Amino acid sequence: MAPLTVTGIDQLRELIGKPIGPSDWIEVTQSDIDKFAEVSRDDQWIHVDVERAERESPFGTTVAHGNLTLSLIDGFRRQLIRQEGVSMGINYGWNKVRFPAPVPAGARVRATAEVQSVDELGDGWWHIVTKFTLEREGGEKPVCVAENVGRALVP
Repeated sequence: MAPLTVTGIDQLRELIGKPIGPSDWIEVTQSDIDKFAEVSRDDQWIHVDVERAERESPFGTTVAHGNLTLSLIDGFRRQLIRQEGVSMGINYGWNKVRFPAPVPAGARVRATAEVQSVDELGDGWWHIVTKFTLEREGGEKPVCVAENVGRALVP
């Protein structure tokens, strides 16, 4: 999908409370999970041991790390919204992150976004809070709900 293009802070403020998206679906493969386990050094069996997960996990398969699911937001953000008229944007952190449901290996996920607040900080800086909700295809609950805090510098 083509991202929603927003020019300037005023147009961004107009989005407060309005749903953006959804993004395209992406598959979370076992290879993705294994690579994340290697980089994060989190090789708990629920993520990387397919045979054991099939036998012992209540999910019947391996599942993605919560932090892998959270990290997908950066790619989804690029699909959902494009901000013009900003000289620089930074990830300032997260207010709240929850993982209501797992992401089994091979599942497809997508995201929606909602700008929650846009506040002036001074010296051209703006504080922006955006809630992202990731859902699994066929799932009943979201797999991740997270409030991202960003800072934007407007020339």
